[in-house]
Amino acid sequence: MSQYFFSKDHTWAARSDDGAWLIGITDYAQNMLGDVVFVDPPELGQSVQQFAVCGLVESVKTGSDLYAPLSGRVLAINEEVLANPEKLNDDPYRAWIFKLASDASGEAELLNEAAYQQLL
Repeated sequence: MSQYFFSKDHTWAARSDDGAWLIGITDYAQNMLGDVVFVDPPELGQSVQQFAVCGLVESVKTGSDLYAPLSGRVLAINEEVLANPEKLNDDPYRAWIFKLASDASGEAELLNEAAYQQLL
């Protein structure tokens, strides 16, 4: 997998081997949420807009909106994460939530790892 790009809303995007984008929440996000117990991703085939709410992640402490780091169409949902949402706590950079077809035109609006760490 290629490098990760980050939004100020604590989601990440990484290009997968098939050219689509994998989308998930950052380590910071899962740490702030606590034990994740439920994930409500966007619908398969749904179009999402960059930085717009597209789903929900709930923990034992609170619920948090899930923001799309890029615009595009949802190609797949990670069923393993839906069935075992705690995977987001275990390894948030391997436990992607959904896969997105995007032309990456919004990639310039995202942060690289150093810029994201500085934001934190």
